[in-house]
Amino acid sequence: MTQAPTPTEDTVRRLVGSLLPRGTGPDVRPATEGAGPATWWVGTRHVLRLATDRETAARRRREPRLRDLVRAHVPVTVPVTVAHGEWAPGLTYTLDARVPGGSAEDHSVSAVGEADLAALLTGLREVPPRQAETLGVPRAPARSLETLRRSAEAAARRLAVADEFDPARLAQLTGAATAQLGVGPGAVALVHHTLADDHLVVGADGRVRGVLGWADAVLGDPAEDIAGLALAVGSPAAVRAATLAGYGARPCLRGLWLARCDAVVHLAGALSGKTPAPPLPVLRARLRRAWEAILLERVTELRGDAGGGDTAPW
Repeated sequence: MTQAPTPTEDTVRRLVGSLLPRGTGPDVRPATEGAGPATWWVGTRHVLRLATDRETAARRRREPRLRDLVRAHVPVTVPVTVAHGEWAPGLTYTLDARVPGGSAEDHSVSAVGEADLAALLTGLREVPPRQAETLGVPRAPARSLETLRRSAEAAARRLAVADEFDPARLAQLTGAATAQLGVGPGAVALVHHTLADDHLVVGADGRVRGVLGWADAVLGDPAEDIAGLALAVGSPAAVRAATLAGYGARPCLRGLWLARCDAVVHLAGALSGKTPAPPLPVLRARLRRAWEAILLERVTELRGDAGGGDTAPW
C-alpha cells in the first residue's frame, strides 16, 4: 500500500498561492500546536484543511454540501467554502472563510450564548434526515449507556490510583438508571458529534458565533450533542440549552452521563498511553466541566414531559 504524503509548509504555500489572488502573500502557519500538518491558518481570513487519509477525504467531500443544508436551519455561522479539490491523488483540501472568535476554552458562554446553543440543537433536529442521507451522512446506532458505565467504572479505578478521580462519584449512575436513560423510539436527528473538539466559536461577549467541523456528522442519538456541549461548556449550560431546545429530562440526563463516562474513559486512556488523545490539560478540563452539578440531579423523580422525559427514579 502506498503511504500517503505528509503536507509541509511548502506544500501549503504552493497550494494557497494557486487558490488566492496574486499579491495576497500567503502567510501560512499551523492552526494549533496539536493540529499537525492537516489544519493551517492562511493569513487572517482563511483556514485550510487537508485530508491526510482517504477515509477523512470521503467525509470532507460531503461536508460543503452538508453545511449548505445545515445553514438553512441553524442561526449560528456555518463556515463557507472558498475552494476545494485534491492536494494529492485521492486526498482533499478545503479552503474556508475563517469564522471570527475563539473557542469555548478561550471564552465562557453567556446566558445569551446558551440561547444560541439551544437554537443550534433545535435547528439540527429540524434538518430532514432523508436530505442528510442523500448527501451520504451515515446513520449511527445509539450507544449502550450500560456498557459505557462499566467501562467508566474500570477507568475510574485506574484514575483513583493516579489520584485523578473519586470512583464513588459514579455510584450515582446505577444499572437501573441506565435502563431508564435509553433512547426513546424515533429519537433520531442530525448530530454534529464533535462539538467538544474546539468546534464551537465563541465571541468575547459569550455569544456562539459559529460551529466548525461538520465532517463527522451522523444521523443518530441527539443526546450525543448534549454530551458534547457538556464537555465543551459545562454540564449546567449544556442542560439549560437542551431544555430551551425542548429536550426533556431523559435526553438531558442521558447526554450528561454520556459526557461524564466519556470524560473518565478518555482521561484514563490518555494517562495509560494506550489511546491517542488531546493534551492532558484539555481532558482534565473536560472531566471537570462534565462533572459540574446540575439541578436535575437533585430531583428524586422526573415526570414525563413533551421533550422526552419519563418518570425515572434517581
